[in-house]
Amino acid sequence: MIVYVLIPVFNRLEHTKRVVASLRAQRIAKKLRIIVVNDGSTDETAQYLQSQGDIVELRGGGNLWWGGAIEEGLKHVLPSCQAEDYILFLNNDTWFDDQYIETLVQTSKDNGGAAVGSVIHEEGRDPPLVSIGAKVNINRLAVWDLLSELSETEKRSPKSQYRVDALSGRGTLYPAPLFRKYGGMRPSLLPHYMADYEVAMRFARAGVPLVVSSNAIVYSPPIYGNDTSRLSWWKQLFGRRSPHNVFQRLIFYSLVGSPVQRMTAPIRMAYFSCSRAFSTWRSLAKRKEGTT
Repeated sequence: MIVYVLIPVFNRLEHTKRVVASLRAQRIAKKLRIIVVNDGSTDETAQYLQSQGDIVELRGGGNLWWGGAIEEGLKHVLPSCQAEDYILFLNNDTWFDDQYIETLVQTSKDNGGAAVGSVIHEEGRDPPLVSIGAKVNINRLAVWDLLSELSETEKRSPKSQYRVDALSGRGTLYPAPLFRKYGGMRPSLLPHYMADYEVAMRFARAGVPLVVSSNAIVYSPPIYGNDTSRLSWWKQLFGRRSPHNVFQRLIFYSLVGSPVQRMTAPIRMAYFSCSRAFSTWRSLAKRKEGTT
């Protein structure tokens, strides 16, 4: 068994060094193959990667984004993958204990070849658990974190495993044969946000369990996603760096779900967007009335 670890990076060398150190400290480190996709970093990332004998560096020109970087990694490793091998998606701003990957592998085996995600613990937060995994209502075009459904007690002492509707790229293990059977990323359609959810949901439609192990913990800095609060409303709605990108969400919902759900996604998205905008307007109007 070999676990191929794919890590897209763009600058932030200090993060890359930390995640590499976590991988080298794994109890099954000898069974790991580390592939870093350096998408046009302008800091010292390239020099560092070239000096590391146990890391394979793949280079992009700065336009791969997350989905494209993972796809390049898949193209590189799949020809070498055997039936018993795994592929792990990781972000570079993460770290974990020495049993992390071993836990993911065992959880996959215990659940019949499941795709297995990680929980996220935020540095300096109490309780530290900030994410379990995605729940998706395709009909209502809604995505939320399962964490929001838990009681305060369960947030502090979660169950060992949870079933989710989609898995993020922030520490998810896949049996390698899944990509040969059902395909890889779709960077031309989903270059960045939602690309990780789409591939996981594609596997789930084929009957692959999507499981999150509470014992597989990735630790992250206080802001573990892209902060869009400073972006203009235009960039929040249409910028490629924004998780609220209207076009990316429309493409995502047009790719997942049943054939009927995919066909009706544009109509439903228009309806719910207008409905939610109207509800927001009404709420603001009532607040304004209350202050006059």
